[in-house]
Amino acid sequence: MAEKRTALHDIHLRSAVRMVKGGGDYMFPVSYVSPIEEHKNTRTNVGMQDLSSMGEVDIKGPGAERLLARLMVAPVRNMHPGQVRYSTMVDEDGYIIDDITCYKFNDEHFMIVTSSSTRKKTTDWIKDHAVGTSTYVTDLGGAVTLISVQGPRSLDFLASVANGNDVHRQKFFRFSQGEINGTSMIMSRTGYTGEIGMELYVPTDEAGSVWEYLEKTGKPFGLMPYGASAMQSLRIEKALPLAGPDIDGTQTPYHVHHLHKYIDFKKREFIGREALLQWQDRGLDYRWVGLTLKSDIPASTGDPIYSIADVSSFREKMFTGSEAGTFFDREQPGMMEIGRITSSAKGHTVKKMLGLAYLNIGHSYEGAKVLVNAGGRAVVGTVTSIPFFDPQGARMRSRGPRNI
Repeated sequence: MAEKRTALHDIHLRSAVRMVKGGGDYMFPVSYVSPIEEHKNTRTNVGMQDLSSMGEVDIKGPGAERLLARLMVAPVRNMHPGQVRYSTMVDEDGYIIDDITCYKFNDEHFMIVTSSSTRKKTTDWIKDHAVGTSTYVTDLGGAVTLISVQGPRSLDFLASVANGNDVHRQKFFRFSQGEINGTSMIMSRTGYTGEIGMELYVPTDEAGSVWEYLEKTGKPFGLMPYGASAMQSLRIEKALPLAGPDIDGTQTPYHVHHLHKYIDFKKREFIGREALLQWQDRGLDYRWVGLTLKSDIPASTGDPIYSIADVSSFREKMFTGSEAGTFFDREQPGMMEIGRITSSAKGHTVKKMLGLAYLNIGHSYEGAKVLVNAGGRAVVGTVTSIPFFDPQGARMRSRGPRNI
């Protein structure tokens, strides 16, 4: 499919090391300097990313709340204006269509933010179910550019440049209107890094000037743009699922870590409700887990995982070939494939090679040892509780600078 470009594409071309096609066939900067440096800077100062490949769907009308209550597994009617809610949308069989965030402006006005790879599918799903509901659904994706500003010093920085918004008083998962350098925007206390921060929904025709202004004024706060590589390592440390590799349409919210807790069965009707109740009674044969890998390089999406069939009491040395002088793998994989890698990256904060994977239930307990066939080599993995970093989520809910 032809590549797609965000409104900030030309700016990235001038400053990014390399561009790569990602979710939704959009071109993303891999990095601007070093992915490791960008990761660590976002954990200690301020990072900024272009996330405008994600979709925005505006939903208005007297039937807006009723429509979303039917499409989302999470409750909608108890939301307050200015509140953001995370949820999934599932089909009639309970399989995830997308994990989304819902923004409430008032009882007849909402906005849904979709994932990048499922942007068109999710928008069409909403439009199809809006027919006959007294609801107007508008795809705003081309009109809105999403700039994410994250890190321990991000609120101090944004407070220094924003007008009409008391940044430090805004609560986690709340949003309000604000203005930066004369541009009006939605400022949301949300993010995809596990850090304190905000996501800025900016008019696309003003996005370039806003990005450059933030980059210039953010230097005293240590602001540094980060690319797709740092985004991956940041979100994997927090075990935040990504539509595409981690959620591909064959999972229910019960299969993906903690997504089931957003299901509200007190709602008497929503799409997929009966199927999810059946999944709840039936139980799972596999689930999403975290792995720490004994490897210097990350695994790849789709790499198979095996049980450990044999652990040798001694290791033999190779005497010929390109790997002469090294040892044979001590652990040997079993014949049974028990799972697959969905995402993997070096966790530069936790200083471990990390993986996210679907594993058979019998091998998914914490501490279990498995073998990952990473690039043709057997790599030992240990099932580890997730998130790997800041499991209580204290950092992203704080209101001021935090030391790493």
